[in-house]
Amino acid sequence: MGSFEDMSKQVPNIRLNNGVEIPQFGFGVFQVPPDQTADTVREAFAAGYRHIDTAQMYGNEEGVGEAIKNSGLAREDIFVTTKLNNQGHGYDSAISELEESLRKLQLDHVDLYLIHWPLPHQDRYVDTWKGFEKLLADGKARSIGVSNFQTAHLDRLAKETDTVPAVNQIELHPKLTQTELREYHQAHGIGTEAWSPIAKGEVLNEQTLTSLAEKYDKSPAQVVLRWQVQVGNIVFPKSANPARIRENIDIFDFELAADDIAAIETMDAGYRTGPDPDTFGS
Repeated sequence: MGSFEDMSKQVPNIRLNNGVEIPQFGFGVFQVPPDQTADTVREAFAAGYRHIDTAQMYGNEEGVGEAIKNSGLAREDIFVTTKLNNQGHGYDSAISELEESLRKLQLDHVDLYLIHWPLPHQDRYVDTWKGFEKLLADGKARSIGVSNFQTAHLDRLAKETDTVPAVNQIELHPKLTQTELREYHQAHGIGTEAWSPIAKGEVLNEQTLTSLAEKYDKSPAQVVLRWQVQVGNIVFPKSANPARIRENIDIFDFELAADDIAAIETMDAGYRTGPDPDTFGS
C-alpha cells in the first residue's frame, strides 16, 4: 500500500450518464460543525479524498470552500457536490439557491447539484428540476441529480422533463440494500449514491460483518465500504476523526469474494436510520 497521498489515484472513477466522471469514493460532511469543516476537509484531502459531498442544509459550505481554496489542488481535480435545501424548491429558487452556494463555496460551478428531498406533498420537484436543467445548460453545475427519490418520483421526472438525473443519492447500507431501486437506476442510467453507508455504525457489530472483518484483516466498516464499492455504488463516509478518515479510504488493497458480497446482501431488513422519502416533509 502506498502513501495516503497516492490513495486519490486508487479511487476509481464512475462515468455518469452525461459523460462527467465522479470519484466513486468521497468524503461527506453531514453534521460536521461549520467551525471544524475546513480542518476536517483538509484532513480528507491529505488522506487522498478528492470528492466532497456537502449540502445547503448542512450549513458548512463556507468551510468546504475555504478548504478547497487553501488545498493547493487544481479545481479540476476536486469533485464538489451540494444539495438544494428543502425551502428552496421551485424553478427560480433552485437557481438562486445555487448562486448562494457558489458564493459560499468560492466556486463558479459545482460538479453535481442535487434536489435533497422530493417533498412529494409540496408537488414542486418537477418545477425545481426544470430549474436544475437551466443551471446545467448554463454551466453552473456540470451534472444534476436527485437525492431520496423513489421510483415513482423518478418516473414522473422522466415523463415531464428532458434530463435523466445523473445520480440518485439514497440511504443504502447492509440493512437497507435498496435492491429494487438500484435495479431501476441500472436500467435508466442513473448512478447510485449511498448515504449512511454503514448505517451510522449500527451494523458494525453484526456477526456477518465481524466475521468478514476477521477473514480479510480489515475493520467491519472497511468491509461494508468495500462492499459498497464492489456492487457499484458511489459512497462517501463521514468522519471528523483523522485516523478514521484515513481508515475509511484504505479499502483498495483487498476484494470481497462473491459469496461474501451475497452474505452481506442477505442482511437487508428494510431498516432506515433516516426519514421515509414518501412522507418526509409532509
